Amino acid sequence: MDIEALVGQVVEGLGFEFVDFESTPKGRLMRVFIDIERGITVDDCAAVSNQLTRVFEVENVDYDRLEVSSPGLDRPLKKAADYERFTGSEVQLRLRMPVNNQRNYIGVLAGLIDGEVRLETGKGEVSFPLEEIEKARLVPRF
Repeated sequence: MDIEALVGQVVEGLGFEFVDFESTPKGRLMRVFIDIERGITVDDCAAVSNQLTRVFEVENVDYDRLEVSSPGLDRPLKKAADYERFTGSEVQLRLRMPVNNQRNYIGVLAGLIDGEVRLETGKGEVSFPLEEIEKARLVPRF
């Protein structure tokens, strides 16, 4: 059974965006990150947690602890839609393989065009194929 797909289906069925899923080996601890345009409340997390608990019981999913939370101000960018939605935001990304001996970049997200993530950096615009990005996060502004 694909637990991540099951969790995503439940989260989206409740009207939330399924941002990310983490689990320890053997699924003892599961972390679910959700979002919604208006922002996540403690009640939202409780509602999703309660629904997942019921679904896990029905589906015989074995786990010790379930955590449901917002992705935070340094939200990860996972899907192509994230790169479009957060165009104009400052992001930090890490490539799977270095380009010109560099794997980490910080800049303003200039969008996603034809599968290429465009980033405005202090040294000009760079672009990388989406599949070459290992990890990307928003940089919070205070």
